[in-house]
Amino acid sequence: MAITRADVARVAGVSPALVSYVLNGGPRPVSAEARERVLAAVAELNYRPNRIARALRENRTHSIAMLMPDHRNPHFGELAQAVEDEAFRNDYMLIIGTADNQTERESAYLRAFVDRQVDGLLLISAASHPDVSMLDEVRLPVVLLDRAPQGTGFSSVVIDNRTAAAEAVEHLLSHDRSNPVCLAGPAEIDAVQERVAGWQDALDRAGMTAAAPVHTSFSSEGGYRAMRELITSGREIDAVFATSDAQAIGAIAACAEAGLRVPDDLAVVGFDGTEAGRYGQPSLTSVDQDVAALARTALETLVGLVRREHTEAVHRVLRPRLRIGRSCGCTPEGP
Repeated sequence: MAITRADVARVAGVSPALVSYVLNGGPRPVSAEARERVLAAVAELNYRPNRIARALRENRTHSIAMLMPDHRNPHFGELAQAVEDEAFRNDYMLIIGTADNQTERESAYLRAFVDRQVDGLLLISAASHPDVSMLDEVRLPVVLLDRAPQGTGFSSVVIDNRTAAAEAVEHLLSHDRSNPVCLAGPAEIDAVQERVAGWQDALDRAGMTAAAPVHTSFSSEGGYRAMRELITSGREIDAVFATSDAQAIGAIAACAEAGLRVPDDLAVVGFDGTEAGRYGQPSLTSVDQDVAALARTALETLVGLVRREHTEAVHRVLRPRLRIGRSCGCTPEGP
């Protein structure tokens, strides 16, 4: 027969209600001695709470969803892992979907998450103006993560893209580079617009002008193809600011193929702070988004919305830092 909460209470010598307080963290306090007896009884009986019954009682599934545009981008992969770690620590099951940069697939995933009655959603939209009307209708708690399109009315957790990009470009220019180029992501994405604005801020402060940013996909292939085209065009370039690490890694590959040395012939700075960039050859100087902090803040915000601790949208902006590697011309001691 299945072990019940009443069995645990009998072995521990307490009431079933007190067992519930221990296992659910409240709503009433429990003495340390009683808590130890309950936990010992749980271990002795190998008791496992009935999650389905709990979900029915609380009208919650204790599951959250995360939808991202592309699992091949190292930044999104690392961010998803960090979110899963935080969800596990907070006793939530995480369901992950990947839109593959397709708005139709994104909409299908949103409908599926609503149908599965997840408690909340972390959304990194593949669309510049995502169709989130169904989420409004069901009043699903939503936190826009990494990208925060205007006008949705949802809570958001993002980084200060513009300031971080400006600092990265200023560092790049400090290495006596006079012909920089910007490899940017898709122009319609708000985070890309902010990073390009930071690029322009740094150029303005340096009294420099440069050609318009080259927009390509947020991928190593996009960075490689864009850089190869720039090299074959004969354009004079001695520095690259890429709006993602994936693009920077692709650009470095194109340089190596063309016989250009990084950073001797051409300095490179990326944006994301991924492990792939940290251990590349050369190691990549990059804006470190600190995915652990992003995930922790996003989960705290979403759980607060689920528990109705917030009555209005919450907006949090984190300040990243520049991680110094060798690709810009610096000589750090190691990764």
